[in-house]
Amino acid sequence: MDGGQDGERLAASLGRSLARLTFADLTTDAVTARIIDAVVAWGHEQGWRVYRRAPSVLPLPPPLSDRRSVLDVGCARADGPPVVIEVDHTDRRRTWDKLAAEAGAGRIAIWVRWGPGRFGAPPPPIHLVTCQVDRRPGPAGAGRLHHRAPGGHRPPPPHSAAPAGGAALPLPLPTADAETP
Repeated sequence: MDGGQDGERLAASLGRSLARLTFADLTTDAVTARIIDAVVAWGHEQGWRVYRRAPSVLPLPPPLSDRRSVLDVGCARADGPPVVIEVDHTDRRRTWDKLAAEAGAGRIAIWVRWGPGRFGAPPPPIHLVTCQVDRRPGPAGAGRLHHRAPGGHRPPPPHSAAPAGGAALPLPLPTADAETP
C-alpha cells in the first residue's frame, strides 16, 4: 500500500474513532486536550508507540530557530512509516507548513480540525480529519463553551403529516360571543 492510500485509510480510521467522542460545556483548550487524548487512545488501539508533543522536523521560527517545533501526537509503528497528528480549531498556516515538512520526511501527516464547520482542505499529502463541534457563549468572561453530542447534528423533527386525502381539518377556535368558563 502506498503512503497516500495508507494515509487515507488511517485518516478514515481516526475519523471513525473520533465520531464516537462526546462532551459538553468545555473550553477551547479543554476540547483540544480531549481530542488529543482520543487520538492518543486511537494510536494505542492500533498497537503503536504513541508520543505526545513529539519533536517535529521543522525548526521554530527565529529567534528560536535552534529548537524544533513539536507535534501534538506522533506514532511509531512497525508496519509502516510514522504517523504524525496535529489537532487545531483554527486554520493555521504554520500547521500546514509543519505537516508538509513531516510528509516530506516520509511520515504520514494527519490534521484533525475541529469546530462548527467550513473546514478548508489542506494541500496534499496532508490528510484531513474533521470533528464537528457546536459552540455557544459561555458565562461572562469565560469565552465560548463547546459541546459534541452522540449522533452529531440531527435534522429537526418532521412536522405533523398532512391528513389523508389532503382535506383540511377544522380547528376549534373561540369566537368573540362564546362564553368563557
